[in-house]
Amino acid sequence: MKHWTEGFDDDDADEPLVRPYTITGGRTAPERDDLTLITLVTSLSGVSSQTGRGLRRMQPEHRTIFALCERPLAVAEVASALDLPVSVTKILIGDLIENGQMRARPPLAFAQAGGGLPDVTILEAVRDGLRKL
Repeated sequence: MKHWTEGFDDDDADEPLVRPYTITGGRTAPERDDLTLITLVTSLSGVSSQTGRGLRRMQPEHRTIFALCERPLAVAEVASALDLPVSVTKILIGDLIENGQMRARPPLAFAQAGGGLPDVTILEAVRDGLRKL
């Protein structure tokens, strides 16, 4: 995926063309406090025609997030794909959730998913994989 500023002539390469607060309409902090780095977000598949028109009126970043999240992604993954700060991404995702175009779900804890502690063999496999890196 291309960076959102790619293709623009930029005389000062150290200075981004568009400031993040411009993308968020001047907002600097997300209104939602339930969006963490590992919160899973998903686009709702049954977007009505009224919601679809609302999506067309949004920022290009909103539309990109909506398209990216056809399958569940973590907030951190969305921010990485957009090449935007996580705080900006949280604000944009919050807009989509508020408009009924996305759903957020906190990740399941090990205790909820497996009924107890994680299997030792899984932890050992992760440890061994990390050592190989």
